[in-house]
Amino acid sequence: MSFQLLLFYLFAAVLIGAALMVITRRNPVHSALFLVLAFFSCSGLWMLAEAEFLAIALVLVYVGAVMVLFLFVVMMLDINLAELRAGFVRNAPVAVLVALLIGAQLVLILGPERFGLAQFAAPVPKPADYSNTEALGLALFTEHLYAFEIAAVILLVGIIAAISLTLRRRPTTRYQNPGQQVRVQAKDRLRVVKMDAEDVA
Repeated sequence: MSFQLLLFYLFAAVLIGAALMVITRRNPVHSALFLVLAFFSCSGLWMLAEAEFLAIALVLVYVGAVMVLFLFVVMMLDINLAELRAGFVRNAPVAVLVALLIGAQLVLILGPERFGLAQFAAPVPKPADYSNTEALGLALFTEHLYAFEIAAVILLVGIIAAISLTLRRRPTTRYQNPGQQVRVQAKDRLRVVKMDAEDVA
């Protein structure tokens, strides 16, 4: 067994174990930390597949930004763990059924009959000066340009929909108008009141 194949099995085992811990831990902070471990393991697999840009992007974007945000939200919110545990047993049969269906689909699609070195030849090793970042950019903006633009529009629509659904206008809340604040003048905000002096003695 080659060293690269040994690393593949090691990263794959850690990834599967971390993914199982994510969905079985009752503490959301522990689940988020195991998800970070799963991201690192997946990044290692991408490094073995010579997809260095995707591996670095996964660590920087998901581990460095998204998961930090998740942990911040989880620790700031007052999550009722007892309420979360109450529905675990009730929903367990449905979850097991869905997991079995997904596993069956993965076996049918990625089984040895349709996927593997017997059906697809191993990729040719790339030279030392090869840049998969450049290759990915060329593929996105030439061959898959329309799909890339459609995905960007779908994400934009999702962002606008999320903002529209969460936007709440409360009549009792006082809002600031930056345009009015910029156009304001001193005479509009300051009033000098002249009063006669009085002797308080």
